[in-house]
Amino acid sequence: MAIGTTVVRALEDAALRASESSSPEPLIGGKTEAGLLISLGHRFRIVTGLLTNFHLPCSTLLALVCAFAGRENVLAAYHNAVEADYRFYSYGDCMLIR
Repeated sequence: MAIGTTVVRALEDAALRASESSSPEPLIGGKTEAGLLISLGHRFRIVTGLLTNFHLPCSTLLALVCAFAGRENVLAAYHNAVEADYRFYSYGDCMLIR
């Protein structure tokens, strides 16, 4: 379970590095910069759940959420959130995606 999109990127980057190095461990830790851009088509290696807020349209954060949950599922959740008058952005409501 990742709490936030930054954690998703960090974990998925560590999992990708482990996979590329043929490491027996699922993750390679350490101080590094995540160069991973997660968008539709990304194969998630380690993250199975995500707690995140509702992100701005056309943002890379929204693209990551769509890659994780599916574009149509995310659009349906956003439609429900707008109808229910949820708060958006950094200090708004959040959703649990599994």
